[in-house]
Amino acid sequence: MSTETLAQVSNYSVASATVVIALAFLAHMAEWGFARKVTPEPVAVGAGGTTAAPESEESSADEDAVSRPDVLSSVGVSLTGLGTLLLLVGFVTRGLAADRVPWGNMYEFGIGGAAFALVVYLVMVAWQGLQWLGGIITGFALVVLGMAMSTYVPAGPLVPALHSYWLVIHVAAVMLSGAFFLVGAAASVLFLIRRRAEQRGTVGGLLGRFPSSAVMDKVAYRVIAVGFPLWTFGALIAGPIWAHYAWGRYWGWDPKEVWAFITWVVYAGYLHARATAGWKGKRAAIIALVGFATFLFSYYGVNLFGSGLHSYAK
Repeated sequence: MSTETLAQVSNYSVASATVVIALAFLAHMAEWGFARKVTPEPVAVGAGGTTAAPESEESSADEDAVSRPDVLSSVGVSLTGLGTLLLLVGFVTRGLAADRVPWGNMYEFGIGGAAFALVVYLVMVAWQGLQWLGGIITGFALVVLGMAMSTYVPAGPLVPALHSYWLVIHVAAVMLSGAFFLVGAAASVLFLIRRRAEQRGTVGGLLGRFPSSAVMDKVAYRVIAVGFPLWTFGALIAGPIWAHYAWGRYWGWDPKEVWAFITWVVYAGYLHARATAGWKGKRAAIIALVGFATFLFSYYGVNLFGSGLHSYAK
């Protein structure tokens, strides 16, 4: 295949992936919509304290109502898998078209970051059953892909500063850590919503499909605990080593370096507070969301609004 053909395949694959992931997001939204209509079935108590069985027609209707969210959840996860596959095809063919690693600008960072996030999510669905995060993860992936397409540039060569194998190490670690931070942030958001409902005694319908707030809190903590060392290595070890080879210094307080360090401090504080002070629940969730906000600004905001040696990534 010629480079022009590979570039076209990449563009079509990314566009198709965006459509499929949008359908996955709609499936999860429909799942949530149907789940809100499901109410716990009243149980009649007969003589002697025995429970009377409900009428068969009513039971069948309730089973149909309850099964719809499950079916839509499965459809959403399946579509997410297909969309991720298409996105990976677009990502790889972009690299082949440019004859380099496909993360040299904001467009490539976007499709790569979305692909990493979706892969991590699907692995955790298969391993830990985290399909309840599907609505947030697919919605976020759509936003990232939309932002990436708004910064589209044709495939081309890297700027001289990027010609290093440290590019692969640095960016891969950062993208992977960001995927875990996203899962942690999504779990933290749902934790805050579920916890409030538990305190009010209004858990049911949609919230009844989610695990308990305690489970969500543990999920957020565990994935952030995985993402943090990856961020430490990628942003604060591999990045400075690469900077030394590219610019002759390890650290220069460039805006992206500063925000990478701020992100590290926030997540370090999150993990330290949980390990030493026993911070759990609402306070920990808020810190996790602040950390993810600083990560997003480091990942996108600095590139879009800032300046410095990393401006080549625009």
